[in-house]
Amino acid sequence: MRKINIKGAIVDNDEKWIYDWFEMDSTCPKEVEDELNKANGEEVEVIINSLGGSVFAGSEIYTLLKSYNGNTIGKIVGVAASAASIAGMGVNKLMISPTAEIMIHNVSGGIRGDYRDMEHAAIMLKDYNSTIANAYMIKSGMGKEELLDMMNKETWLTPEKSLEYKLVDEIMFMDNNLKLSASIGVSNIIPHDVINKMRNMKDKFNPTIDKSDIFMQQKAQAKLQLLKLKGEM
Repeated sequence: MRKINIKGAIVDNDEKWIYDWFEMDSTCPKEVEDELNKANGEEVEVIINSLGGSVFAGSEIYTLLKSYNGNTIGKIVGVAASAASIAGMGVNKLMISPTAEIMIHNVSGGIRGDYRDMEHAAIMLKDYNSTIANAYMIKSGMGKEELLDMMNKETWLTPEKSLEYKLVDEIMFMDNNLKLSASIGVSNIIPHDVINKMRNMKDKFNPTIDKSDIFMQQKAQAKLQLLKLKGEM
């Protein structure tokens, strides 16, 4: 059985190298696609522990898993929040640790412009909420309005609630024959302005693996710059 990890920030393919550069856990669609291609129909185990990230990357990962021509088993071992919860809905069988949680909420994004841009952005975000709710609806059989209401409230689901709503198929390590009672601030997401600045710095700080003293000094300087850009210093 081949194993795929969905851990850390869910990021777009062209941002993955920046997270690697800072040695931060992240997952992009291309990584998942490459592993599925290597599996070539073999059963795949997907380990999930992520606070989410890019909804478009999460949607692509969901579609890749849903389209895979072999059996897929997902295990939520910590948290599947936001975009990570969307991705998790793509496996054939989804399990959750008794100590883990799922979180679903509305799509968010930053927009600049006048009132017309704001109104257009609001419509776009509402439409995309409805779109991603399809992933939860297909998995659970729940009604879309109920799901959208849960997303509006930013709902955190215990393992028992996740099973009750049929967003998961099983709670790990428990006898599931027993009757069970019934982005948030994502600290590991690099802000977009930092992403853009890092792209501009790419030529200066080439993310080639090198353990020389010069490389380590450059890397330390880059990490210091990241903290300053994020306002943590």
